[in-house]
Amino acid sequence: MSDTPLLELVGATRTVQGRDLVSDVNLCLHEGEMLGIIGPNGSGKSTLLSMMAGLLPPSRGEIRLAGQPMARLRRQQIARRLAMVSQSADTGDRISVRDAVELGRTPWLGPLRPWSARDDEAVEAALLAVGMDRMAARDWSTLSGGERQRVHIARAHAQAPQILLLDEPTNHLDIHHQFAILDLVSQLPVTTVIALHDMHHALRCDRVMVMQSGRCVALGAPLDILTPALIRRIFAVDARLIAHPADGLPLFAFQRLA
Repeated sequence: MSDTPLLELVGATRTVQGRDLVSDVNLCLHEGEMLGIIGPNGSGKSTLLSMMAGLLPPSRGEIRLAGQPMARLRRQQIARRLAMVSQSADTGDRISVRDAVELGRTPWLGPLRPWSARDDEAVEAALLAVGMDRMAARDWSTLSGGERQRVHIARAHAQAPQILLLDEPTNHLDIHHQFAILDLVSQLPVTTVIALHDMHHALRCDRVMVMQSGRCVALGAPLDILTPALIRRIFAVDARLIAHPADGLPLFAFQRLA
């Protein structure tokens, strides 16, 4: 295993019209980990993920992918190592589930590398991994929200990345599908960065970064940093950590400040 971080942010800052949307973030992403990013609305989570994906360049600082400055890499080089599932990922085109997943193979294709059996195998494996193999011929427009999220993740899986970035993948899903998506993501053989709203979901991560006003205010193991004092300061609610009566796993009990 290389000592070089898969992804490294050094003083990463994104400024728009004189305002820092993300400010001076430092991070080394470890191979195989799941990093959760939480924070209030407008704290910079989505902007930070877009910077990590190479979609938004930092105004100051640097982002390195496998030790190389991302600014010097071609888009195809980035896409071969990193995939992103964004909140707004959608399409109005009349395409099938399989068509959507096949898009994940685009970074590996070129004039001297046409579609091959290797790509078919990658698409089949991705559909199987998310449980959508029997729905490959379905029209995209007929899918539910949870099914569409599975297809987005399958497309990213087919891309064969080392790093998977997800921007609030459980947004607008019912509780059953929220757990199904998180279980699915945790089983994929990739390093994962996932923006979340639910602190209970954050407890499933190896590390959590807490953001406020574009800054990283805490980074570490969930139970070490998600303290009542921090939650009160960042989210303006009282919180107590309690044990689930059935299995003893930690749960948060929240109460709005008076």
